[in-house]
Amino acid sequence: MDQFIELFKHLINPQWIIDHGGLYLLLLIIFAETGLFVGFFLPGDSLLFVAGIYGGSLSESFFNVPFFIIMVMISLAGVLGNYVGFWFGRKSGPLLFTRKDTFFFKRKHLYQAQEFYDKHGGGAIFLARFLPIIRTFAPIVAGIVQMDKKKFMFFNIISSFCWVFSMMLAGHYLDKFFPSLKEHLELIVIILIIITTLPVIIKLVFGKTKHPHPTHTDVNE
Repeated sequence: MDQFIELFKHLINPQWIIDHGGLYLLLLIIFAETGLFVGFFLPGDSLLFVAGIYGGSLSESFFNVPFFIIMVMISLAGVLGNYVGFWFGRKSGPLLFTRKDTFFFKRKHLYQAQEFYDKHGGGAIFLARFLPIIRTFAPIVAGIVQMDKKKFMFFNIISSFCWVFSMMLAGHYLDKFFPSLKEHLELIVIILIIITTLPVIIKLVFGKTKHPHPTHTDVNE
């Protein structure tokens, strides 16, 4: 148990990931955080920011490829992660739509999610990429509600490249303007976590969810 806790501490520490796992572990974590249930706790935003600061080291550790190529590779890992989540949701969705209601599961929530994606699908996928936890589950839900695959992939690609490039370039250029940035990484990571998770916390605490009546007819009723 102690070893598991220690590993968990390391996995939520961006600098440890960069120092010990390099690009390979970074790619794996971005893939997991953007489409696998088990990846929701991983530090995507702060990890990308720190990766931008250590962009030179990452390039050197991977055949001295340009920093731009590093960002492209990480963006593609995000695209692939989201697609795997979407595929899983798409395969399991039909079964969930035929499942009987229970205390923890209501089919009306799937219908409401489908209406939401029909109305805001592309924007929802794009915005979710910048929100911790939500970005892990958004592609799965999109698959469950059978969002159009081409539409999903378009916003999946656009959002992944925008997310990765914005976070990594911010870290890269801030480090150039403020060389002492590396000395305050822990504080920066904490600030990034607060900034990125605050909208989610506010939504959970103060947001009111409207539950429209489902427009789909249950074939069993």
